[in-house]
Amino acid sequence: MASRGETIFVTGGAGFIGSAVVRRLLACTGASIVSIDKMTYASSPDSIPLATGSGRYLLSKTDICDGLELRRLFEHCRPRAVMHLAAESHVDRSIDGPDDFIQTNILGTFTLLQESLRHWRGLGIAKRNEFRLLHVSTDEVFGTLGADGYFVETSPYAPNSPYAASKAASDHLVRAWRETYELPTLVTNCCNNYGPFQFPEKLIPHMVIKALANEALPVYGDGRNIRDWLYVEDHADALIRVLQHGRVGEAYNIGGRSERTNLEVVERICSLLDAATGSAAGAHKQLVSFVRDRPGHDRRYAIDPSKIERELGWKPKESFESGLEKTIAWYLANKPWWEAILHRGYRARRLG
Repeated sequence: MASRGETIFVTGGAGFIGSAVVRRLLACTGASIVSIDKMTYASSPDSIPLATGSGRYLLSKTDICDGLELRRLFEHCRPRAVMHLAAESHVDRSIDGPDDFIQTNILGTFTLLQESLRHWRGLGIAKRNEFRLLHVSTDEVFGTLGADGYFVETSPYAPNSPYAASKAASDHLVRAWRETYELPTLVTNCCNNYGPFQFPEKLIPHMVIKALANEALPVYGDGRNIRDWLYVEDHADALIRVLQHGRVGEAYNIGGRSERTNLEVVERICSLLDAATGSAAGAHKQLVSFVRDRPGHDRRYAIDPSKIERELGWKPKESFESGLEKTIAWYLANKPWWEAILHRGYRARRLG
């Protein structure tokens, strides 16, 4: 891990997962962190309270498609590592407007790879051997599973949404830059994340905020689509572990071994909110409303994390139950954070 005086770039560092990584790096390392973020609708500088007054943190409002600005940052900051999390990530938005996903996830990754390669080639031998670029991706690149089986690192790619296709393309670019140019890269593919500071368009905060407003809780299709869930702080720990100890050129699947149907997730949220708000048992569950499914809605994702568990000694600290309890408590205790998003004009509506 980078020591005091060294620098790590985190693209998308003001986003949901990126900010969790930044918080963890600031708390557990002596490195200086440069957060490279375009500051889109889903970004929030308030998600990194540790950054206030820290001389080890810099937020650069930079689009990863801007090669000249990236080059300036590389030349000025001379990073020891790049953790690449910048991406458009909401599947529903990718159905209505795929352009931004192609631009950021594919062309942005290409631009970052080019400038990382330029930087790496200019380093001395010792620094070149230490440099790493970690590309953070999703299990959605593998497509959909039936009732049995799990995604492993060698599963074939079969993306079904514009978002998944854009992330699959970026994964392939990273691998190609490793094989062709020997850039020292690693790739991770993770299941669904949840936790504090997640933008309200995602399933769990979306349902929490709607339930608190006593509004209908829209569940796609029959609600039986299955996802594996991982608490975001556990994901951040896994990413840092891969950066520290992962083998260059390898991919690591990161999963929580916590498969749940979407309906089970929503019903558990309702139960926790009933208890937290003093409502009658089942009160919030009555708000559940089934709506037309989204196009290309993959039926099941499930990650086999055996490789990262075996090789790097990582396992999540939170179960789905404990992580969800912490998440609900956080959203109840931090209403000003998400209310500010609503006041800026965000309104939950059907996309895709």
